[in-house]
Amino acid sequence: MGDYITRRGTAADGVDIVGFVALAPQDNAVLTGGRALDQALADKVMAGIVADFSDNVFNFAHFTMSMWGNQAAYPNLKMTDLFTDEGTKVLDEIYSKKCMHAGADTISFNYGTGYKALLRPQPVNTLAWVQAIVDGSVPPVKPVAPVVIYWGSKDTTVPPVMGKLYQAQMCKLGGNVTRVQLPGEQSHFTTPGSAAPLYQAWMKDRLAGVPVADGCAAVGQ
Repeated sequence: MGDYITRRGTAADGVDIVGFVALAPQDNAVLTGGRALDQALADKVMAGIVADFSDNVFNFAHFTMSMWGNQAAYPNLKMTDLFTDEGTKVLDEIYSKKCMHAGADTISFNYGTGYKALLRPQPVNTLAWVQAIVDGSVPPVKPVAPVVIYWGSKDTTVPPVMGKLYQAQMCKLGGNVTRVQLPGEQSHFTTPGSAAPLYQAWMKDRLAGVPVADGCAAVGQ
C-alpha cells in the first residue's frame, strides 16, 4: 500500500521494496466480487466462509480464532451471532489462554468430529461481520512492487480461488501479480517447504535487479 509506505515512522522506513512473496495467502475481501455489501451478499459470503473453514477441526480453529479476534476489535460484533452459547463460552476460554494450534488440539480433544455443534444453525448480524472481515482483509489497492503467489492444488485451508481472484483484481489496477502452482499435490501446510527453492530464486533475481516477467499476461487465458 503506497500510502502506508510513504508515511514516516512506519515499518517501511528506509526499506526499498522490490517484491512480495505470498505463500497460499488469504483474501476474504475478494469473495464479494467488488460488489457493495447488502444483506443477501453478506449471508452468502458468511455461509461460504463457514463452509470452507469447517471441513476439519484445524481449519475450524483458524476460523474461530479469526472471528474471536474480530469481535474483540469491533464492539458491534458478538460471538453469539455465529456460535452457540456453549461455543461462545468454550472459544473464549480457549483463545484467552491458548494460540491457534493448541486451541485446535483442545477443540479436537473435547469435541472430536462434533465441533460443528458449536456453530449457530443460522448466523445473525452477518452484514456487520462480513464488513469487518472485508475491512481487515486485503484492500483493493495496487501493490507497489511485483507479487508472486505460490499455491498447492490440495490447499483446503485457504482456497486457491482467493489468490486467483486477487490476481485478477490487482492486474486490473495495473499491478504485476504472478501465481505459481506448485508441483505435486501440495496442501496449505506443505506449501512453504515446496515453494522455498522457487521463491528463493525469485527473491535473488529481484534483489539483483533482474527484470520481472508480466504475471498478468496469463490472466484470462
